[in-house]
Amino acid sequence: MNAESRQIARRAATVGGVTLISRVLGFVRDLITAFALGAGLFADAFFVAFRIPNLLRSLFAEGSLTMAFIPTFSRVRQEEGEARSQEMARAVLAWLVCILAAITGLAMLFAPEVTALIAPGFGRNPELLAATADLLRICFPYIIFISGVGLCMGILNAHDHFFAPAFAPCILNVGFIAAALIGWGLGLNVAYALAWGVLAAGLGQWLFQQPYLARQGFSWRGPWRFGDPAVRRMGLLMLPSVVGSAVYQINLLLSTLLASYLPVGSISYLYYADRLVQFPVGVFGLAVSTAALPSLSRLAAAGEMDEFREVVRSAMRLSLFISLPATAGLIALAAPLISLLFARGAFGHDAVIATAGALMAYGAGLPAIALVRPLVGAFYALENTRLPVAVAMLCVAVNISLGFVLMQSLAHVGLALAVSASSFVNVGLLSFFLRRRLGVWPLALPYVLRCAAASLVMGLAAWAVTGARLAWLLLIPVWAGLYFGLAQFFGLAEARLLFGALSRRLRRRAAS
Repeated sequence: MNAESRQIARRAATVGGVTLISRVLGFVRDLITAFALGAGLFADAFFVAFRIPNLLRSLFAEGSLTMAFIPTFSRVRQEEGEARSQEMARAVLAWLVCILAAITGLAMLFAPEVTALIAPGFGRNPELLAATADLLRICFPYIIFISGVGLCMGILNAHDHFFAPAFAPCILNVGFIAAALIGWGLGLNVAYALAWGVLAAGLGQWLFQQPYLARQGFSWRGPWRFGDPAVRRMGLLMLPSVVGSAVYQINLLLSTLLASYLPVGSISYLYYADRLVQFPVGVFGLAVSTAALPSLSRLAAAGEMDEFREVVRSAMRLSLFISLPATAGLIALAAPLISLLFARGAFGHDAVIATAGALMAYGAGLPAIALVRPLVGAFYALENTRLPVAVAMLCVAVNISLGFVLMQSLAHVGLALAVSASSFVNVGLLSFFLRRRLGVWPLALPYVLRCAAASLVMGLAAWAVTGARLAWLLLIPVWAGLYFGLAQFFGLAEARLLFGALSRRLRRRAAS
């Protein structure tokens, strides 16, 4: 295993660890927000108002911007030097501020119309519509700050720094928590307190990145130009990726549309199950792809294709090594896990069983969801963004058509299975086209079989004790240890790699 692969494991450990903290804080945020805000008119108004800039964040700031910026920035840095790459980054910021300021101004001016477009049902309640429009005017400038944070993330990741960008969502969660508690404690309207908290947290996320940029020798002061050719090249890469992000949102929307024809509760079962599946995807799957993209971009820019192939294969192995046992655990422990988290109040036994079925169906596709990320990153590093988008749009068609067929007999579980199946189609097609480009398959079958065998044994062991009250929960660390032991037995190098990276980081934290 080469040095780049070991470096990716170290980066993934950093991103995964900080993201885990952020996810836990997010859970606390949801609890406190529910306590302080409740579920009335102003709660609905705030969630819709925040959803709009948050949707733009997912489409532009975190996904397409970073994925298009890092390969272009790395190529400029490789071919033209550090000073020229900083000039390009300043030009990108100037374009971002100009474009997003114009969009923000229009959104604030036409806030009632934007609200009516996103939530047409609010038109029946003038008070609800007016409150949402007011909150939207407060929240919307958040997109400017968070897009700037996405740009900082690209610069820092290209310089092999991953902590500060990964920590930024923690600041948003803390802002939510503080705003909710302050609003509730002072007797203010909590929805408005949260809206101002979102804006303050966006500024805080931006400011938090600046000292880390300075340590890398980066400065926002210096020459730049609107007509920078590298920015134009980045824009051409970014446009297809925005479409790709929109395809994912369309996929969710159409699946929800199909679920609306099923019995009441089906959408909720899918929502709760998806929240649990997204936890390992967000913590581990995103960590590996985030860690791999700078290396892939740097190697592609330098034309070092042998190293590029090895990094792709290493990222794929690492993604599979983490996602397969997560799949086995989610499937084995689906019912007790759903029962522990949600079985109270109106969420009865039938809801637990129905949601567990959706979780098992979604969980089956977890490895594919995790593997798609480094594959897409490889294409972006090669500055080919059109092919992943075309494959994604084809997979939307597969998902919807298969979901329509399966829901006839399996109801909401059929829709979840369709999502998993289309994810595997996505992985298969991307792997096929990448093999044509690189000359080798990005993932070898013997490695998949050894990893699957270790995960299967672990999953069966976990399933065997699901009927023993909370023993299944207390034994989760034991099953994780069993998996690592089996991985060592099967000769999976990622076990030693991850264990070593985590051990070194813990020793450094303890020493400091």
